Amino acid sequence: MRSYTAFFALLVSLSPLCARADAYPHIPEPMVFDMVRPLGASRGELEVNTLAQRNLSGRHDAVEWAPEIEIAFAQGMAIEFELPIENRTITDYKMGLQGTLGTFNGGRGVHGIQYLGLYNRESRRWENTALYLIGHRFGERFSTMSMVGIGDVTIDGDEGSNFIFNHTTFYDASETTTLGLEFNLRTGADRYALLMPQIHQKLAEGLNVQAGVGAVKADGEVWRPRAGLRLIKEF
Repeated sequence: MRSYTAFFALLVSLSPLCARADAYPHIPEPMVFDMVRPLGASRGELEVNTLAQRNLSGRHDAVEWAPEIEIAFAQGMAIEFELPIENRTITDYKMGLQGTLGTFNGGRGVHGIQYLGLYNRESRRWENTALYLIGHRFGERFSTMSMVGIGDVTIDGDEGSNFIFNHTTFYDASETTTLGLEFNLRTGADRYALLMPQIHQKLAEGLNVQAGVGAVKADGEVWRPRAGLRLIKEF
C-alpha cells in the first residue's frame, strides 16, 4: 500500500497546478482501457459506468463486466472504485487515481498520470500499475489518447512486471457520435493484445453508450473475435 499512499500524495501536490476545465482539449476516453474521468476534469464531476466484454469463440466465453464509480475530488484529479466480475463472481477489488499534469502545444495536447491498484481475491495479492497518459487534438474531427506504463507489479516482487501500452484514435463524426480504433498491448507472462473498433453515442444529456466488436489474442491462443459494451451515466 506504500505505492498507493505515495501516488495519492503526489496527485494532491499537483492539484494547484491544474487550470480551469475549459483550458483543456476535449478528447474522448477509450472504451476498453477506461480512464478515471477525462484529463482536466472539474472538481465534483461524478460518473458511474459498466463495461461488459465477451469472447465470441474459444473456451473462455465468460461475460467479463465491471461496474465502477468515478469522482473528480479536485480540479484535474480523480479517483475510481471498480468491481471486476466474471459472470456472477467478483474476481478483484480495484481502485484508480489519476492526475492531470497540464497542457502543451498551444492547449491542443494534454498529459497526466494514472495509478491502478488491484486486489485479486483468488491469489490474495495486491498488484500495482502506473501509467503516463498523453492526448492530442489535431483538429475539429481527429484526436488521440495514448497510455504507456508498467503493470502487475506486486508488493513482494516475486513475479515479473508487464509493459502496458494503449492507443486510441478518435474521429468525431458528429456532435453526438464518435468513432474510435483502440489498440491494447500487454507483455510479460500473460501476453495479451486487443484491437477494438468502437462507436461512442450520446443518448441523452449525461447518458452515453460505447460499443465495439474487435479481436483479441491471449498468450498461446489465436486471434478471436471479442465484443464490448459500456454504458455511462454522468452527473
